[in-house]
Amino acid sequence: MMIGEIAALSTALCWAIAARMFRILGSNFSPLALNLWKGLAAIGILLVITEFFVPQVSVSTNTMLWLLFSGVIGIGLGDTFFFQALNKIGDSQSILIAETLAPIFTALLAMAWIAEWLTWQQWCGIALVLFSVDMIIKIQKRSSFDKFELSGYVYAGLAALCQAVGAVISRDMLTSTGIDAFNASQIRLIGGLVIIVILMLLTKQKWLPTSNNAKRTWLFFVGATVIGTFAALYLQMVAFTYTKAAVVQTLFAMSVILSLVVAKVLGEKVSGRTTIWSLIALIGVGILVGLEHL
Repeated sequence: MMIGEIAALSTALCWAIAARMFRILGSNFSPLALNLWKGLAAIGILLVITEFFVPQVSVSTNTMLWLLFSGVIGIGLGDTFFFQALNKIGDSQSILIAETLAPIFTALLAMAWIAEWLTWQQWCGIALVLFSVDMIIKIQKRSSFDKFELSGYVYAGLAALCQAVGAVISRDMLTSTGIDAFNASQIRLIGGLVIIVILMLLTKQKWLPTSNNAKRTWLFFVGATVIGTFAALYLQMVAFTYTKAAVVQTLFAMSVILSLVVAKVLGEKVSGRTTIWSLIALIGVGILVGLEHL
């Protein structure tokens, strides 16, 4: 069964769809406020599910603390560092750095933390996916040269490191404790929200959106949250339950390519070079998925 890989690619698709919706909402919410409200909405949905639709579980204090820590690092700090990188060096370079480094950091941390080793063939598959994604990002760049600011690259690298730490801790807790994906997602989100609230208080940002049509904004927000936060986070936890952390993190990088599929469906033009690199990336995915189940 390829449950983990399918869940990871489904997560990437959710992110690709939601990214467009959150980009529109970005004109109404500050980044931290958007992160806060989507987290609160997702926790509300998860609370209903964990209370009424899944068996009650007993979570040890140790497991809860590790998952909260995973949320603080991976969701709270990771997203904040990425937002800072976006402001400093733009979207193409931020995604390029974060999506390239996150799987590598994850693989190294997984080897050190939970003794999860990859074969040299899997490393080749990871390299093929990441190189193809990097090429697509460079092709899609809107300008020939992004502004260079060293701190922006540092923030993007820190975002990748935070993603990796959150991924490996989640993988460790899900495989060693038997906690289900719904409860694990809920605890991680709570940890992420704690740091986001602290940052909002420190920076004195606006909590509510500014919009001429508040009802439409909130309805659009609910749709984006269900797809990009609730569904994506649950599928992410399922992926980490069944598949190696580094493989999952690499498949998440396919969101860049799946966003092009979304663009094509919406009638936007996708270049031939981009299509070729997308196919090469799929070969890398095939290597990863195939070797994982030999």
